[in-house]
Amino acid sequence: MTDAQAPVPYPLKARTPLQPAEEWAELREKCPVARVVLPSGDEAALLTRYEDVRTALSDPRFSREGLARPDAARIAAGDSEGIFSSPMARTLNAEGHERWRRMVGKWFTAKRMTALRPDMEAMADRLVDGMVERGSPADIVADLAFPLPVYVICTMLGVPEADRDRFKTWSDTFLTMTRYTKDETAAAHREFAAYMAGLVGGKRAEPGDDLLSLLMSGADGEGEPMTEEALVATGQALLLAGHETTAGFIGLMLAHLLSDRSRWERLLADPSLTRLAVEESLRFDPNGANFGMLRYADEEAELAGGTVPAGATVVCSMASANRDEDAWEYASEMDLGRSPNRHLTFGAGAHSCLGQPLARTEMQAVLSVLLRRLPGLELAVDAAELRAHEGLLTAPLRELPVTWRR
Repeated sequence: MTDAQAPVPYPLKARTPLQPAEEWAELREKCPVARVVLPSGDEAALLTRYEDVRTALSDPRFSREGLARPDAARIAAGDSEGIFSSPMARTLNAEGHERWRRMVGKWFTAKRMTALRPDMEAMADRLVDGMVERGSPADIVADLAFPLPVYVICTMLGVPEADRDRFKTWSDTFLTMTRYTKDETAAAHREFAAYMAGLVGGKRAEPGDDLLSLLMSGADGEGEPMTEEALVATGQALLLAGHETTAGFIGLMLAHLLSDRSRWERLLADPSLTRLAVEESLRFDPNGANFGMLRYADEEAELAGGTVPAGATVVCSMASANRDEDAWEYASEMDLGRSPNRHLTFGAGAHSCLGQPLARTEMQAVLSVLLRRLPGLELAVDAAELRAHEGLLTAPLRELPVTWRR
């Protein structure tokens, strides 16, 4: 990163939700460690090459904890605390990151998610039943991509499904970079925490077989049960991560598969490619990991693409790294049979996404059900007409209009 390079406004904007920002390729080639300005007005260092992003996400010189420092860049305007020093984040950090991941991670293994898949597919079937009954065209985001992850995470945490609209509003507030003021964000944190405290209190009085009940009982085998404050923060974190991001992944996956009919036809001809197709969708999509992950440079670090100074906030663009021509053969093409596929959509290292087995399994379940139930599925609009939500850390589609042939 050099002072001579003029800072670039970030996040970068693409012409359509299914295309990468045009600046990515140029940055990877000419300025892989670039100065950018966040919506808050703070500067950060943007990494766009695969090797640099992977290093920053897994190298101890780049910390997540440092993002709570007063000199770390903030994402949103008026955000004096920053997302990584919010009350929820402070509570989970105080619990101990490694211990927290061990306790919660036992619920998010690939084996456990595989066991849950029949229930996921049954729910997807019921949602498709509703789509078919109402008739086409349908909005697959509202009718399937959003309600399925909500159902799954509500079931896992023991949250009444009827409350899904409430935490949809809260999650929009936390994940939006420019729409809400500091006071509105703080109020949302308080309301969400109060809701989760009430839920935890109810489970303490009447425990169930859900994740929160097991964590408060110490049944995870870690010895000391999770504290009350950590249980509330855990419920908040998992509810946020467990539906918003996965719903976006599902909608964008289907948009990519249907925007080029040959992709959908290939899966119909060979459904065994479903798992690989999900992984390729996660790599190929330029907006599923739209903003990227932040890290703080605790010391000066020399990367293959340039030098990151000590004290810099680093934006790791996994979406750009996943299109790096030096890391992938035919990086700009969607190859449903691509293997191996070591994409960085879920991050890398100790802070990689804990819920990635859940997201993968839900995406596979949705795709399997749709291939079986609606083989004639197709977009009801031109792909160029699709719209993404603006100003979110993720960039999910607003809607995905579809129709189907009998």
